[in-house]
Amino acid sequence: MNRYVTAPARLGETPLPDGRLMGWAEWGPEDGVPVLLCPGAATSRWLGFGPDVVAARGLRLVSLDRPGLGASTPHPGRTFADFAADVRHLAARRGLGRPPVVGNSQGAPFALACAEADVVAAVAVVSGADDVASAVVPAAASGARADEDRRPDERAATGFAAAVPAHVRELVERTAADPRGAEEFFAGFTADAMAHLVRTNSPACDLAVYQDPGFEAAYRRALDEGFAQGAAAGYARDAVLAMSRWPFALDRITVPVDLWYGAHDASHSPDHGARLAARIPGARRHVVPGAGGSLLWTDPGPILATLLDRAAGKG
Repeated sequence: MNRYVTAPARLGETPLPDGRLMGWAEWGPEDGVPVLLCPGAATSRWLGFGPDVVAARGLRLVSLDRPGLGASTPHPGRTFADFAADVRHLAARRGLGRPPVVGNSQGAPFALACAEADVVAAVAVVSGADDVASAVVPAAASGARADEDRRPDERAATGFAAAVPAHVRELVERTAADPRGAEEFFAGFTADAMAHLVRTNSPACDLAVYQDPGFEAAYRRALDEGFAQGAAAGYARDAVLAMSRWPFALDRITVPVDLWYGAHDASHSPDHGARLAARIPGARRHVVPGAGGSLLWTDPGPILATLLDRAAGKG
């Protein structure tokens, strides 16, 4: 068994009320404890994680294709709330109840949107994309609400914003100024471009994972499937949503949230999620020494153990 990934045990598509399909992949027994996965940028349902942990704990890991990625029907103009509604319907149709969810990389805000909508029982944000726009872009420029009840930590944003890399700041500001133009820009991305971007921005601890033959093949398949309908069908909209000010209220999330970052991860959050955790009531932040952005695959045991305990009210 590959220590990082294995092929899914089951693949399928679930009809949604408006006639679209949501693609999914599952690992583990069909009667196992459900855990959802919101995958990272542009990757399809194919890329799971922690096969040994999933098997040992008897979990039913369910990875989801966001609209326009993999087997899921595109949904132009979709919002985070739309995605949460899709997940609510899929969970009901597939007998998942109110499961815990893992949000990896760009999947993080989608997992948190499900938490704010009370669709899931607990959240593990792993190497999660951060809400950079809330610090970099003035509220008036993005059309976001600026009331203190919704954004109680805005005064802490200055240092965070200063740590945002220049190229990320440029993309975030571009997205705020012209969301439609930014979506057209992201629509030009390809699987090759995404793979190159990941490789060139990864420390040695991550490259050890990404260059593992089994992982590399699974990741490339997930990227190829993620871009199979074209970047304009899914990835471009995901990128615009993630790089805009997140419209849901983090301070109204009531389910347990844990944020996990590798100490060597310089890509996903300028402060390893410190500001993000402060905005979510009761959130816990974990920074893992020696790890990077590939944390989901190098440390699945503690991530899943903590998530399951928190969902069960034990943590």
